[in-house]
Amino acid sequence: MGPAVHKRAPFRLPLAIELTASLLAQRRFSEVGRGIASRVYKQSRSFGMRRDLATPFEPPQARIPIEIRQLRAEDIPVLFEEKVPVREAADMITRRRHLAAGIPQCYVAIDARNGTPCAFQWLMGPEQNAAIAELFGPGWFPPLRSDEALLENAYTTIHYRGYGIGTALAARVSAYAADLGCRYVYAFIAANNAPSLHACSKAGFSKYLVRDELELMTIPVRRVFSIYESPAGAAVRTEPSLQQSETGRPS
Repeated sequence: MGPAVHKRAPFRLPLAIELTASLLAQRRFSEVGRGIASRVYKQSRSFGMRRDLATPFEPPQARIPIEIRQLRAEDIPVLFEEKVPVREAADMITRRRHLAAGIPQCYVAIDARNGTPCAFQWLMGPEQNAAIAELFGPGWFPPLRSDEALLENAYTTIHYRGYGIGTALAARVSAYAADLGCRYVYAFIAANNAPSLHACSKAGFSKYLVRDELELMTIPVRRVFSIYESPAGAAVRTEPSLQQSETGRPS
């Protein structure tokens, strides 16, 4: 299958401006000031976590019974919460943009006890490369190869946190990539987000890529992908042919 054809997206505000407008509308003025200061000069690092579906793995179970299905319209008001902590507000805007873009496929965890949607996660295959670049910006993720898929924009609603739902959802949804003909599944996690890194590891992922980025006034000026090098004495399997690159994935 060739890459999907997508119409040019309509103009939209930069994420930082949209976030600032949202916080101002909620009269969260002090948070606006802190957010502006943090975005004048920003260095960030993320890890590209990878799961090899050819490796046997027993998925972890959530601490409540859950069922998984595709997103439905009636789930949206419950899952895409309006008021979230400021540290999560920009990510929620990105999730809403993802939803509006109509890129498949979003999977939802349902509380099997009462039918309440409690978490969601997108799984995307290589046929979505063009749509991914359009939504997140060129080069934010390395283009997916024919045997690779991407997990992105995971979220667990505030009242359902602490039950291991996100970890269980990621483990089970990533396995669906086999139906797309994929062996490897990636998920990019901020290096300073220890809880998410731990959850991703429990879902069968390990560090494989490193993404370093420099932003000035919210504009990316440098982005580098490299192979993750484990601490001395720890073994990590890599592909020797991969070299550091500033354009896309290491090659």
